[in-house]
Amino acid sequence: VSTQSTGKSKTIQGVGQWPYRAVAEALKVIPKTLMQNCGVNTIRTMTNLTAKHATGGTSWGVDGDTGDIVDMKTFGIWDTLQVKCQVMKTAIETAILLLRIDDIVSGVKKMSDIEAEKMAGKFQQQQPQEPPAEE
Repeated sequence: VSTQSTGKSKTIQGVGQWPYRAVAEALKVIPKTLMQNCGVNTIRTMTNLTAKHATGGTSWGVDGDTGDIVDMKTFGIWDTLQVKCQVMKTAIETAILLLRIDDIVSGVKKMSDIEAEKMAGKFQQQQPQEPPAEE
């Protein structure tokens, strides 16, 4: 899915490609974590896995015991497309929700700063001016 998302991002111009690239990078965390836990060279193994996926080998993955790249069909490991799609939708919806909350919090902070400045201005205007001291 990561390879396909990266491929899709290359067909889109401008800012629209960044969500596809972000999802592709996020999906690479799973095999990288498996590789690190197995103690293998993460960069070399990830490059080999990406090459397998680029040549059409969609069922290749990381053996969690040895860190080797193996065909998951021969291991009898299957992931359903429905589960993957639902996980992707939930993750993207969560990211959007967090961004909305961040916008709201940022907006509230900006409004409170503006109100504080207004209040400071009113406070200064209400302070009685002391007459200049006579010498």
